[in-house]
Formats: sequence, C-alpha cells, structure tokens
Amino acid sequence: MKPAIGITTGDINGIGTEILVKSFSENIFEESVPVLVSPHCLSEYYSKQLPTKIISAVKDAESDVLNILTFESENVIPDPGVLTSISGKAAMNSIENTIRLCLDNKLNAMVTLPISKEAVNLAGYNIPGHTEFLADKTNTDEVLMMLVNDNIRVSLVTNHLPLKSISSAINQKLIIKKADILNTSLREDFGISNPEIAVFGLNPHAGDGGYIGTEEIEVIKPALQLLKNNGIKVHGPFPADGFFGQKLHLKFDGILAMYHDQGLAPFKLLSFGSGVNFTAGLPIIRTSPDHGTGFDIAGKGIASPSSFLKAYKLASQLAKKRMAD
Repeated sequence: MKPAIGITTGDINGIGTEILVKSFSENIFEESVPVLVSPHCLSEYYSKQLPTKIISAVKDAESDVLNILTFESENVIPDPGVLTSISGKAAMNSIENTIRLCLDNKLNAMVTLPISKEAVNLAGYNIPGHTEFLADKTNTDEVLMMLVNDNIRVSLVTNHLPLKSISSAINQKLIIKKADILNTSLREDFGISNPEIAVFGLNPHAGDGGYIGTEEIEVIKPALQLLKNNGIKVHGPFPADGFFGQKLHLKFDGILAMYHDQGLAPFKLLSFGSGVNFTAGLPIIRTSPDHGTGFDIAGKGIASPSSFLKAYKLASQLAKKRMAD
C-alpha cells in the first residue's frame, strides 16, 4: 500500500508553488500518493500547470497526479514576492487541515512548504515557526528540530529564540529531553540501533574550562553524564567552531547543537540547498525544505526544488517504515 503524503501550500506568494510544480517532473511520486491540501480557489492555478485531481476525501486520491483536497477560504491569488496577511492565513489553514488529517490517520505524513512568519503573524497567529505550531496542535510537550541531509543529522536544544534568551533557556532537563528524542528518532526513524551523538557547548571553545562561560561545567556536562548513565551514547561538549571543519560530523550519527544558528549555519553550508527539516518527537511525520519563502526570487522561475524533493522522499520513506512496523 502506498503512503498518502499531505503537502501544505506554504505561502503562495513565495517559491513553494514553483518548486512543487517543478518536482512533478522528477518521478518521486510513483511510490506514494501526493495530496495537496489547498484553498479551493487555488485548484485552477495548479490545474493549468500539472495533471491534477480534485478530491473530497484522501481515499479518492491517485498516485500519478497531484491530488488537491480543497477547503473553503478567502479568495487568494498568487502574487509572487508580495507579503500579505491573506496568504499568511491561507498557509496556516492548509497546515491546520493537514495536521488534522494526519492525526486522523487519513494521511501518513506531511510535507510543509515554506511560510512567511511575518505574513502569518499579520494574519493574527502569534507563532515563532512551524515547529512550535505543530507541537501545540498535536498536544506534544517537547519536539526536536532536526536538519537532515544524507548522513548528517543536526538537531537543536533551542529553536526560534533571540540570542539574549538562549543561556537562560538551557537547562539539564531540556538537554536530556532533546537528546532522548534525538536518540529515539535515530533508532526508530532512521534504523540506527546504537546511535553515537555529539553535543555542542554553548560558549566559544566550549567555555575554555570556565573562563568563557560556565554553562558547560554547570549544565551541559552534568546532563551528558545523566544521559550516559541511562545508556545513551552522548559525547562532548564539543567546541562548535571547529567541529565541522575537522570533519568530526562524519564520526557521529547525530549532532545536538545548543541554538539555531550554531547548528543550522554549518549544516546549510554543507547541504548545498538539499537539506530537510524533520520534526522529531511528534505523533505524526512532518518534513519540510530547509529554506524559506524566497520572496526575492518568487515568480522568476529559478527556484530549485532539490530540498523539497528530499523532504518529500524522506517523508515517504518514514511513512513506509511506520506502516510496516
């Protein structure tokens, strides 16, 4: 049985529509059933560019077309590169509907196209990003943002926080929870029986013995010891600045960084635009391209679908694995 993969519209004024259309020439949909959860008013837009089928239920979807499961909304027409509250609201409605279909086991996984946090907040949503919204809507206490590209898997202790708030947000309990989710996901989602996990320090040079900050001594190292006592193979804390340059990432199955840019900047440099954002710890499967809306290039026909292609493929693989378990 082929998994049904839900696709959200993302912000329709960004590059999401373009990369979805381009992806249909790559033959990645043969082993799955793609379902775009979209405002009804957008179905004609997609029908002009792709073979589509308008459906009222996932059970009616087919694998060789873009199935469009529609919902009623304000009339919204793509206006590339323009920031609007209407496109932000449509994007969030698509996400909410897709989450519900996944929770109801109508869809086996979801792939989210990029949203504009500014447009979303203009539409009345007060959220820092997809990850936090997914956790809230699935009643999940703690989730883990993980960026994946082949055998590189970088995850984060803190997600979308201002730098001034990071130190106070990091504590032993949070590090232990995030490392436990990472360890579980590496075993259950990626089939790694005994994962080896590298953990970064917070400060330059991992604190340099306490001379450049004490979080490593007071918080991170004690948390790692407790994790080791529970049989989780964690190593560190490593100084983040030289870790990738020394190719240490090749020795580990997963990496746990303390904050967003510490982990994602080197990851995106190494992934060459083909990384995938995977939210571990949810009761549903969610992946996403590792880039934003690309308003500056929207409508120009130059956006690359490579990250979306990998996100869709990973969602399909994870869905098949869970269906087989």
